[in-house]
Amino acid sequence: MLKYEEVEHSIITKFRKVLWRPFSKAIRDYQLIQENDKIAVCISGGKDSMLLAKLMQELRRHGKYHFELEFIVMNPGYDEDNLNSIKKNAELLNIPLHIFESDIFAVSEKLNQEHPCYMCARMRRGFLYQKAKDLGCNKIALGHHFDDVIETVLLSVFYGGEFKSMPPKLKSTNFFGMELIRPLYLVREENIIKWSLFHSFHFLNCACKFTRDNERVENNSKRKEIKQLIHKLKDVNPNVEYNIFKATENVNIETLLGYKLTSGKHSFLENYD
Repeated sequence: MLKYEEVEHSIITKFRKVLWRPFSKAIRDYQLIQENDKIAVCISGGKDSMLLAKLMQELRRHGKYHFELEFIVMNPGYDEDNLNSIKKNAELLNIPLHIFESDIFAVSEKLNQEHPCYMCARMRRGFLYQKAKDLGCNKIALGHHFDDVIETVLLSVFYGGEFKSMPPKLKSTNFFGMELIRPLYLVREENIIKWSLFHSFHFLNCACKFTRDNERVENNSKRKEIKQLIHKLKDVNPNVEYNIFKATENVNIETLLGYKLTSGKHSFLENYD
């Protein structure tokens, strides 16, 4: 059995409960895929996007909808070793790649030397949308998972002064007719790690030169701080992660001081009398 066949078999057997089922549930519950969609799966080279690619391939083979897939990799300035690592893992997993070039690493560091990661993330999305559109796709799929969602909620509260989540799908405001979907929305990161280790894969973490050369970025990142906080809270409440996630489905607007809509900011006083 070839490596990619082993991986495909494990997804629907050993990891069926923790990977395939929550993936399928997100697709179904959030209506992420429709008939005749053409979806660009965005691959960074990390464990999340590589697993997403395999799950999407399995869904195309066994799902009830007919849809097409493209697998796109933006090279924002990877060194040769990192780019070769992506290519090697994709070959082992039988994932055909569309690799295209950009200079995001260099530009983002030049525009914002203190916080290049923020600039990189903003610019990256636009490049991915454009490439997907050029390939005739109407959706892009990203590898954000359950833990990304709850960490984003706490980051927005603690450091943004607002309650904001990461929705499972989102219409693009800059690319008409394009939509972003997050099929790993209900998949736990710990199970992605277990899958990766089970198959002895060595995926990229962050291949950015700035992060590699500045260890403090990783060690002092706000997201890592939130991860550690959630881990500590689990000692007191083992259900804390699911409660944070559930809170995004049970927002009681009547008890809030204010809320935002596309029409603007609103106060509870508007409907008080």
